[in-house]
Amino acid sequence: QEQLVQSGGGLVQAGGSLRLSCAASGFTLNNYNIGWFRQVPGKGREAIACITGSNGSAFYVDEAKGRFTISRDNAENTAYLQMNSLTPEDTAVYSCAVWSGATLMPARASEYDYWSQGTQVTVSS
Repeated sequence: QEQLVQSGGGLVQAGGSLRLSCAASGFTLNNYNIGWFRQVPGKGREAIACITGSNGSAFYVDEAKGRFTISRDNAENTAYLQMNSLTPEDTAVYSCAVWSGATLMPARASEYDYWSQGTQVTVSS
């Protein structure tokens, strides 16, 4: 079965760090672009970062720059999101997704090939 299996997340104090993992099962990540997203209740899904499949270029939204690092390990068929200096404002459900093509972070969820199940990240003050 082709799927993205996400792990990591949980509860952390402000200023702490977490690493999220996104493992592909049933397919290889090599040629896919990978994105990380988050969503809080009552708000739309927010793109955080992405890494391309073509050359591994990484892109971040302003809120993530300098604190979050996206990476991929094609040998492990897994992508990661390292989150440092977390604040309560980072509290959300985080998910990963993959897609093909040149468009960075397509706007519609249907344009992504696979989505992970999502995991809660809670940052306490």
